[in-house]
Amino acid sequence: MDVPARRPNDDRPALTLLNAQKKYGKSMNSANVLICDLVGLRFDALGSPDFSCTKAHIEARGGVFHETGVEKAGLLEPGRLHFFYQPNLSTREELLAAAGDGQYDAVIAAATFIPLETKFRLGGVRIGTGTGNMGSASWGSGGGDGGEAPLMNTPGINSRATAQMAIKALLKVRPDLPVEELHNLVVAGDFDTGKQLWRYPTEKLEGKRLAVIGYGNIGRELAKLGQAFGMHVVVHARSRHRKWIELEGFEYAASVVEATRGADVLSIHVGLGALDRTTGLYANAGMIGDDVLAVLNQHAVLINYDRGELVDGRALERAFDSGRVAHASIDADLFKDAATGVVSGPMQPYLALARKYRDRLELLPHVAADTDHPSRVAGARQAVDQIYAAVIERRVHNLKGTLPPGYVDMGSKVPASIGGIHVSQLTAIADDQATVMALAKSSADVASFWERLSRSSVEERHALASTQSEIFVESVNKLTALLKFHGLSGPLIT
Repeated sequence: MDVPARRPNDDRPALTLLNAQKKYGKSMNSANVLICDLVGLRFDALGSPDFSCTKAHIEARGGVFHETGVEKAGLLEPGRLHFFYQPNLSTREELLAAAGDGQYDAVIAAATFIPLETKFRLGGVRIGTGTGNMGSASWGSGGGDGGEAPLMNTPGINSRATAQMAIKALLKVRPDLPVEELHNLVVAGDFDTGKQLWRYPTEKLEGKRLAVIGYGNIGRELAKLGQAFGMHVVVHARSRHRKWIELEGFEYAASVVEATRGADVLSIHVGLGALDRTTGLYANAGMIGDDVLAVLNQHAVLINYDRGELVDGRALERAFDSGRVAHASIDADLFKDAATGVVSGPMQPYLALARKYRDRLELLPHVAADTDHPSRVAGARQAVDQIYAAVIERRVHNLKGTLPPGYVDMGSKVPASIGGIHVSQLTAIADDQATVMALAKSSADVASFWERLSRSSVEERHALASTQSEIFVESVNKLTALLKFHGLSGPLIT
């Protein structure tokens, strides 16, 4: 379909298939979209996960929501997008049976692994950050490099949730005050603060070195949280991010080892990378190995709330044994075959380590990003919108990998204040004259103070600082609050 290009982040509503027929004068058949993960995380009146918000959004867009697979749906109305809600699909065999013969044109998934042999000729969207689980050859597997269909995600939707969960994992063990033990002593009336408190020394997070691997939406959010705790944050990412990393007050490291050297906490947020079809391994698999773990500070904390494969399990075992790693938290997929009880997935190799190291290793089944209903609904709605844009208008938001022929790359689309500053944010703020004037005045007052101070003599400076300090501090706080409220910090996203 020949469609004139428009700028990224264009928020005009996407067309329904029927409207597209009228606009472009071309006959369009139904498109079938598989949804193979939950699109709501709260419980409805029957005690089941509530999908009503996403269903209503699909229907408002002119789509049809089916609580069954396409094989049981019967005759489908032409000229409409049909969404088939099948959140119980999880195993490779189930996915191949459902989508191995091209039964669906597109797919929306979250944590479910989409096998290479599945076929989706019009594209796929992963709810959340990363696309390592989106393995279909229709877009060239998890990296999106090649194939006939576009691969997309919804970055930023759950970035803060994941970063907050990573910080929660850290705060459970650092500072290492035995809170439960002290609570029990206090409740029993068996503690004397003056005589016994000295037996429980601890260290604060402030001043500790936090190594963050990756400067995507989650990595940046975690770096900001670490900075808020007074930690010295070091970030490793591609060299093109260095300017923005340093402008935000973080230290830049050119390699993973450089970032990790002397770190008290290591947190990974890079994704799996491209799949090597020859070896069957992802580019970033095992990137946290002996060379990285060996340069941590003794008794460090490792957090991997990204992909289980990123950490070399045997290297982690050696780091536990040497005391280099005191505690580790891993959040990764785990699948269980209902018939045999056999477990699989990237979490599987850690299970033996958990039995060996018990309270030193905390394992979660890839839930860090799935912490609340609104985030999952927002991600599902955005995924639906991106499917509409790709199928109807051939426009791709949040492309991963290469752009297939016949599509237009519309750039990134993330929630406000996530990831950095978008050009569209600036143009939107410009429409609000009250906000523009407040930003201009506060900026001018701050600049005027420093200009006057720099031009004054040594004798005048003290008097000027004393008389103008209240105006200056008030302007600084107003400007800081306005910039924060409007998400005007971080790298420029064009």
